[in-house]
Amino acid sequence: MRMIGMLGGMSWESTAEYYRLANQAVRERLGGTHSARIVLDSVDFAQIEAMQEAGDWDAAGRLLAERAHALEAAGADLLVLCTNTMHLVADAIEAAVDIPLLHLVDITADAVASAGIRRVGLLATAFTMEQGFYVDRMREHGIEAIVPDPEDRALVHRVIYEELVVGVVSDSSRREYQHVIRRLVDRGAQGIILGCTEIELLIGADDSPVPVFPTTRLHAQAAVDAALAE
Repeated sequence: MRMIGMLGGMSWESTAEYYRLANQAVRERLGGTHSARIVLDSVDFAQIEAMQEAGDWDAAGRLLAERAHALEAAGADLLVLCTNTMHLVADAIEAAVDIPLLHLVDITADAVASAGIRRVGLLATAFTMEQGFYVDRMREHGIEAIVPDPEDRALVHRVIYEELVVGVVSDSSRREYQHVIRRLVDRGAQGIILGCTEIELLIGADDSPVPVFPTTRLHAQAAVDAALAE
């Protein structure tokens, strides 16, 4: 079994899910008392959040590249960046290491395409929904990703940063997200990408009239597949 390097802490709430899901998947695959081989570097999210708000993506890229290099030095054979938004700086991270980075957008796109879906709604942070890196990379896979209107984008972003990243899971916010999902479906979305790792703490398959694509679960499963590959 290869060592999975997890670059997390963005937020630790979702990183804990990555750890749980990866270990659960290994136990299901191998049985008994087997668990995943993981080395984790968990950054201080407050530092990353400040860089996000300042638009200082170069500094964020340098910081995460440094931590990715540390994971490689610690013995990681492959790298998982446990956040959707910070894939905006994936190129800087990949340039800093010699081990493969399992790019979350590629993994998500493969799942969407395998479901026969070509038009999908994207729920994520405002950075992910508005900066284009996610939508553009999905388009490279032949998938059109549509985002909510500005008011709904603000709502989705606020719930992530004011509630989910600090462990608050609210029924009222779940209902608001359900309304956002319905509006995306009305615009032709055949599926919904839960494109922020914390959203899975709030939204599941029962909350959407179309299939949902939980990026945390998909990413963790892909990491285990890679770790157990011959």
